[in-house]
Amino acid sequence: MVGQDYPTPVEGNYVIDGFEFESGEKLKNLNLHYTTLGKPIKGKDGKVNNAVLIKHGTTGTGQQFLSSRYAGNLFGPGQTLDANKYFIILTDDIGHGQSSKPSDGLRMDFPKYTYDDMVRANYKLLTEHLKIDHLRLVTGTSMGGMQSWVWGYTYPDFMDAIMPLASLPVEIAGRNRMQRAMIVKLIKMDPEWQNGNYQEQPKVGLSGAIGQLMFMVSSPLQWQKRAPTREESEEMLNNLLKRYLSIMDANDMIYAFESSRNYNPAPHLSKIKAPVIAVNSADDQVNPPELGLMEKEIQKIENAKFVLLPITEKTSGHGTHSNPTIWGKYLEELLAISAEK
Repeated sequence: MVGQDYPTPVEGNYVIDGFEFESGEKLKNLNLHYTTLGKPIKGKDGKVNNAVLIKHGTTGTGQQFLSSRYAGNLFGPGQTLDANKYFIILTDDIGHGQSSKPSDGLRMDFPKYTYDDMVRANYKLLTEHLKIDHLRLVTGTSMGGMQSWVWGYTYPDFMDAIMPLASLPVEIAGRNRMQRAMIVKLIKMDPEWQNGNYQEQPKVGLSGAIGQLMFMVSSPLQWQKRAPTREESEEMLNNLLKRYLSIMDANDMIYAFESSRNYNPAPHLSKIKAPVIAVNSADDQVNPPELGLMEKEIQKIENAKFVLLPITEKTSGHGTHSNPTIWGKYLEELLAISAEK
């Protein structure tokens, strides 16, 4: 990143031989791509004490956290996650970025991965390849926030603190599930999808799916400000659709949105030992506050707090998760309460 004032990011890959998925399917060579900043440091107990795992959202990559809005407000000298002090780990999850995904060649024969598969694969990446035996913090946005809960109860002694952003620790149901199912249906309804064996992207179905995604992550207030007239609204729509079409693959999108099908931390939340501060925003169309689900479920965790950010001129719907200028003070609070005594 131009003008960065934190250590140069280092990219790498780790190949897991014969990875077995929750479905029972196997992949001979599962490639996991990652980016790190800084260096691991061991404490008096011999364990790494400064590693921070940051997880991206659905269709995203670890590279998104190198933006000026995110890294520029967290990773620099003296900032909350100063990369000269912390060892920052940004992974591309299965099916995303430069990690193994359907569009690499297997298409719809790619194993039907889940969030549990993603978490387990990244645990292998950390412990077997990066030699990380402990995490100071697990955090993530959207899908990454949901995986933060899974990390918490799957490996309860592995981290000091957990900060899920823009997520809920419950089964994906109601409108959320309907939107995800519609994304998949719209792609598959296009005859050009050809059961995943298309030579060119099925533009009609993919456009419909992208429309669902756009409204999931949108902010009514910010969109009204950006496009206050009919002409500006239609131009914005066309530009967004064009941009998404240039980067999305239909099969990858199907897999990404179906990977949440078995997600349901609710029965396991009492297993979480690390302090948790979960943050959502009131204008999040994916996790609307009127559901009241977080307030109920977070009570199952011994040391947990829920913060609901009010709608302001600075919030941006679901995307508020990537703006640490809004929620950064809660990260500071979490790091303080979870610090070693």
